[in-house]
Amino acid sequence: VNTYDMGLRAKGLVLSGAGSPIVLVSLDWLGIGNDCYEEFKLSLARAAGTVPERVAVHVIHQHDAPYPHDFRNDNFALSVIHRLEMSLMNSLENAVPVTHIGFGEAQVYEVASIRRILGPDGKVAAMRWTWCPDSVLRSKPEGLIDPMLSTVSFWNEDHPIAVLNFYATHPQSYYATGRPNPDYPGIARFQRQLATPDALLMYFTGAGSNVGAGKYNDGSHEYRGILAERLADGMKRAWESTIRIPVAPSDIHWSFQPVALPLDSVKAKDELWRRYKSGKKVDLQCLAFNKARILFMPGELFVEYQLAAKKMRPDLFVAMAAYGDLGFSYIPTAAAFPQGGYEVDVAKVKPEAEKVLLDGIFKLLHEKY
Repeated sequence: VNTYDMGLRAKGLVLSGAGSPIVLVSLDWLGIGNDCYEEFKLSLARAAGTVPERVAVHVIHQHDAPYPHDFRNDNFALSVIHRLEMSLMNSLENAVPVTHIGFGEAQVYEVASIRRILGPDGKVAAMRWTWCPDSVLRSKPEGLIDPMLSTVSFWNEDHPIAVLNFYATHPQSYYATGRPNPDYPGIARFQRQLATPDALLMYFTGAGSNVGAGKYNDGSHEYRGILAERLADGMKRAWESTIRIPVAPSDIHWSFQPVALPLDSVKAKDELWRRYKSGKKVDLQCLAFNKARILFMPGELFVEYQLAAKKMRPDLFVAMAAYGDLGFSYIPTAAAFPQGGYEVDVAKVKPEAEKVLLDGIFKLLHEKY
């Protein structure tokens, strides 16, 4: 096919020397969930010589990308897992010392906007979606978002080794093209990779399931490049604001909270329900160093969860990656359920899931080291 689209990537890093190895992976996939998600963690843990609880696997959630549901009969998914295992094992031979960790953040302009437009009765009157050809809906206010992009970097003295970016919004400009592509976050990531060619560039989608680019994107194909430039600009300014601090193995900690999210017995009648009834839990994970915390969360979280986490610890640098185990699908706030709307209609969790998540986040952010 004659196309300019870029290919899909899986990028990851292994942190060794602070207890058992810690593995962080971000994939240009639409989703990984349930048993397939568990298999990714098990395989990567085995390759790294660690345990699955210390492995965080996340998708960026581009829509022109795979979402295997029956991975045992999906040769492509199995081959990806195997190739990731081999890549991880080979990478351990080229480990690089980490002497410093950097933190930065910057506002991203004219990318994210709230998807759920409420009417006078307080219920969802319209969805602005990720692209929106309706000029009236695009004229509505930006709404509740987290405008800040967070950057965490690992350094060997003055040389950057890896740069991780976290930003909360749906990552689609347009889709359903039939061609796999990493959409505008992948393009922005590539642009920043060119600017820091010797470092590994990674991108994580934060808690942005009720956030998209609809206010600033009418679906015209030109907007993929425009949104990529705006996101890359935020990455650049966050990188330029980076403050580096020395780090020792004793400064790095990993913790996790296994939780059982209450499910709707009607809408979760699938593999997720089977796992829930068998007692399976999902891990909320946290990487902590000095005055920073990075949360790794399951499902498509509403942005309110990310904002709540930052509010819990205003004294810390807090970043969040969502879109871990995507078997849970959308995880709205309790207040969103009576408002209705698409996310609530398809959500598999009950409103009580909010308290479970917020309690788990609170424990992770207040754990003493």
